[in-house]
Amino acid sequence: MIDLHAHLLPGVDDGPETLEEAVEMCRAAAQDGIEAIVVTPHQRHGFWPNADRKALEALFEELRAASGEKPALALGAEIRVDSELLHDVDLLPGGDLLSLAGSRYLLLEFASIPIGPDPRHMAHELMVAGWYPVLAHPERIPWLVDDPALISELVERGALLQLTAGSVIGELGRGPQECSFLLLDEGLAHFVASDAHDAHIRPPRLSEAFRAIAERWGEGRARELTEENPRAVLENRPLSRHNAG
Repeated sequence: MIDLHAHLLPGVDDGPETLEEAVEMCRAAAQDGIEAIVVTPHQRHGFWPNADRKALEALFEELRAASGEKPALALGAEIRVDSELLHDVDLLPGGDLLSLAGSRYLLLEFASIPIGPDPRHMAHELMVAGWYPVLAHPERIPWLVDDPALISELVERGALLQLTAGSVIGELGRGPQECSFLLLDEGLAHFVASDAHDAHIRPPRLSEAFRAIAERWGEGRARELTEENPRAVLENRPLSRHNAG
């Protein structure tokens, strides 16, 4: 399995505080069957702006060396959406933003209240510019949960959806699980990732979600969400039409 969303960099956000804790998370991920992780610290977040890209890259190299590269690690970010996002994306490959593993995929996080640009406009503009917007945990964004038609329209405009493993298995509450099931039923989900923050309360665990999806929607669907589609991101290629929802 490949985990596209995990907070592993120590001391930069609400993930692990120390390098030792981050390495422990890597070991837990390997034991869970995760072969690769995209490390995704928060960026542009009010509490954790992480605007120094070089500092993040240096810390990432320290983590990769300490972990022994098991699982294989790549660097990305969970980027908060606001009215200045498109301007910052225009600076890529310069600037401070990090795409997923250096690809054309951007992991984007909406605030819990609808602020910033119209998400439809944002998705359209990113697609026109050649980017693939991946929306982090939409099943946990209240105003998206309350508007399934909007979620469907965003997917139609090219947005891709990443569900959280804990939502799928019910660890994050009944509401996120029900929304995850709806998105899976409608074929609107494209990835399942751990969104791990530590080794114990929110560990980098995907195997339980894989089994739950395989039991309800088939093993092929579980592999698409945790292996095939994430591999397309690492290889910087579009999702196949069959796997794109």
